[in-house]
Amino acid sequence: MITLNEIRSLFHNGIIKQNTGLVQLLGLCPLLAISNNVVNALSLGIATALVMAASSGAVSGIRNFVPNEIRIPVFILIIAALVTVIDLAMNAFVHPLYLVLGIFIPLITTNCIVLARADAFASKNRPLHSVVDALAMGLGLTMVLVVLGAVRELAGKGTLLSGIDLVFGPAAKSYVLHVLPHYQGFLLAILPPGAFLGLGLLIAANNWYKARAARHARTGVPVAA
Repeated sequence: MITLNEIRSLFHNGIIKQNTGLVQLLGLCPLLAISNNVVNALSLGIATALVMAASSGAVSGIRNFVPNEIRIPVFILIIAALVTVIDLAMNAFVHPLYLVLGIFIPLITTNCIVLARADAFASKNRPLHSVVDALAMGLGLTMVLVVLGAVRELAGKGTLLSGIDLVFGPAAKSYVLHVLPHYQGFLLAILPPGAFLGLGLLIAANNWYKARAARHARTGVPVAA
């Protein structure tokens, strides 16, 4: 069994302490390439989190039966099988979004975040703990993707949820939020350089907040001061 304190610790570790996007800086290829809007970012984040949870649970379940010498190929085989399931499901049910995400869905197989958690945590811990850890790490990545996607989409187009019709059909175009109705757009924000600048600002903000929190813990001065 897993206790509530253990769940809290794993989620705190995955979302804040060892956030894969802001702290470990892993999986930057999909993080930078797909974060040009909220819908793309959220879709890839959810797909990655599902693969991480399922693969970590599977790896933990067979960890005592896999020789150490071949553990990495076995882990990759498990991850590849699960990614194939996600890839085929998205192709069948959300084909327009599948076309937009393109090669980045199959590339989840080689995403260092997924393999790193399978090898570093799941291969040494019980299945339930491994699944919770993977979900926390996946949620941490998804949150960074969504925030970065929202910032880039808002700065680049003045909208939020652009492309939601790729998931729910043409009728969903009315769900797009035109936050800045007469905004002419800032092209740099939705181009690759905008991804680097946006992620850099998020990392800087995260480091600044942690430094203030550490100073508060050390001196007792309130963080708001």
